[in-house]
Amino acid sequence: MTIYLVDVEHVTHTCPAQPDPHPYDTRRTVLDVIPGGPCRAPVTIRCGTTVTEIPCWRHEPAKRQCGACRIIVRENTITTRPHTTGIAA
Repeated sequence: MTIYLVDVEHVTHTCPAQPDPHPYDTRRTVLDVIPGGPCRAPVTIRCGTTVTEIPCWRHEPAKRQCGACRIIVRENTITTRPHTTGIAA
């Protein structure tokens, strides 16, 4: 299984339509990728006389994919900060 380690940052603001702080910008930074390796359950597909094998992640839904093709995203840190205009007074 391929594991992606990410940091998440939410920037919040308030507006007349929704006075409570709410996120309007979410950014994810990929910190590390641990590859799962080659597919262990390739799928054979046919089109006319052409036959080929493709990795199961290209054909099967996530619950039927082999362990090597499955993807997991782990959130390392989640940061929420208010919007700042960046204009010095």
